[in-house]
Amino acid sequence: MLPLLLGLLAAQTTSDQLARPILDPKQPQLEAQVYMASRVPPVQLPRSAADWDTQRDTLRRRILEEVVFRGEARSWRTSNRKVEFTGEIPGDGYRIRKLRFEILPGMWAPAVLYEPANPSGKLPVVLNVNGHEKDGIATPYIQQRCVQLARMGYLAFNGEWMGRGVLDLPGFNHYSMPQLDLTGSSGLAVFFLEMERSLDILLQHPNADPQRVAVTGLSGGGWQTTFLTALDPRIKLAVPVAGHSSFITRTQMPMMDMGDSEQTPSDLATVADYLHLTAMTAPRPLLLINNAKDNCCFRADYAMAPLVQTANAIFKTYNAADRFSYYINHSDGHNYDGFSRRELYKFLSRQFQTAPPPVETPIAPRSAQELTSALPADNLTFQSLAQRLAAGLPKPGKATKENLARIVRYQKLALDVDAVNAPYYAIRTTSGAWTIPAVSLGPADAKQAVILIADEGRRSQAARAEQLIGEGKRVFAVDPFLIGENKIKERDFLFALLLASLGERPLGLQASQLAAVARWLTTQGHSVTIEAHGRRTSLAAQVAAALEPQIQSAKLNGNLTSLKQAMHENIQVPDFPELFCFGLLESFDIDQIR
Repeated sequence: MLPLLLGLLAAQTTSDQLARPILDPKQPQLEAQVYMASRVPPVQLPRSAADWDTQRDTLRRRILEEVVFRGEARSWRTSNRKVEFTGEIPGDGYRIRKLRFEILPGMWAPAVLYEPANPSGKLPVVLNVNGHEKDGIATPYIQQRCVQLARMGYLAFNGEWMGRGVLDLPGFNHYSMPQLDLTGSSGLAVFFLEMERSLDILLQHPNADPQRVAVTGLSGGGWQTTFLTALDPRIKLAVPVAGHSSFITRTQMPMMDMGDSEQTPSDLATVADYLHLTAMTAPRPLLLINNAKDNCCFRADYAMAPLVQTANAIFKTYNAADRFSYYINHSDGHNYDGFSRRELYKFLSRQFQTAPPPVETPIAPRSAQELTSALPADNLTFQSLAQRLAAGLPKPGKATKENLARIVRYQKLALDVDAVNAPYYAIRTTSGAWTIPAVSLGPADAKQAVILIADEGRRSQAARAEQLIGEGKRVFAVDPFLIGENKIKERDFLFALLLASLGERPLGLQASQLAAVARWLTTQGHSVTIEAHGRRTSLAAQVAAALEPQIQSAKLNGNLTSLKQAMHENIQVPDFPELFCFGLLESFDIDQIR
């Protein structure tokens, strides 16, 4: 039997051996789902309303300090930011005031403020935040909602969202936001500052009633609604529409719910889940709306129940169950249509004790050209702001191994090495969380072992493996997290974002896996080097070699020459999910790691 097996192995080419599957096709995604869902912080149900007040205030402080306002972002919040009104448009029972405002110094956004035709006295206000609607503030259904609110006697503010409408620019792509994270300044802060600044402007209106302040929006607007309400007590009522779900739900429905960079920001899930953020609305009125036939995300059948269950428990603690409600829209698609808008108007009228809403009268939507205020030609974007911040980085005196290990969240992983069928290995961490597929080729008694990795996976390196074997070296071809056979088949970068939100770093996990393999190979009597092909695996190999003494050297092919290429090339998360390690460039560029 043994001679037959050896003969079969000899008949296989190196290419065949490297291409042979070791993992179940669904294994990388399933391992990620279990690992990440098990680390989402649970909601600690309070013993009393006072207990929840304490929890809520602590969560709010920690999210703002530990997640949102890090690095240079702290100074943006207190900076002097301009507001300029640029024109007025009359309407039937309402009027529109056009304006532009600075989110932070040098970054402008246009907005429109809908008012009753003749405002008087103190009026309730609604901040209307946009989602991923292509046309931004010119989106017809958003105009319809704002006009209706103005006719009902409300002030309705609607600002452009980054990456949409006139801000639909490559540098404002939401997956460019983590370029800011790389510099050590939170990209999430830009999103929060736009929400907060919009509310500032709205409440500066002489007719604004600070006791009747609402926020609502669809999708990304639903996310903004929940996030702002949780963190800003000036909001008195919230109506998020198909905008969020628990991180646990997201891991189970990754093709639907994982969300953009701002929805899954670095380290948020070390402090709070979206169940916490939803509950932090209490005891202020909350209406959750989700769609039964949503073809985008946050569909009612799976996303809504955990949110409702948690909100119910917290609102009952305040004896305020009448302030919480939910609505399931049965229209087709991802929408905030007339049925959901009617629920909004009724909820506002009931909670703010205003007149019952009239029937919505259709309007003729205005064009983007009519509504938009001109912006400076040099208006900052995520990309250009990150370039500005990166110019003086890395800071001197921070390039120590200890600091690198801290930044990438390096782990000294222990391994359970299983030769499933020599020369094929399924290397598991002893915790059971991760499996690293590997193929071992070449002389068993070789003194030197080369860990061979590539962006395109181990199967792409047959020719190089044969060269190394010809030099008398042992080749250990592996696929770490997100690479080759260990790549999650669809939307893998969203799992990378969630891992970072949970406080770990994809780059650190890859480097930790490679370092653990190197330590194991030394126990087998080998001197270990590492060789990488491609910019992604080269970065992981370089970090592993910097932190693991058992790796004698690293040979890199096609590697980055500087982390600042992220900004200069406008590299985005789907292209290179490991790159955006929070604060890495603040202390290290490629030269410092080397």
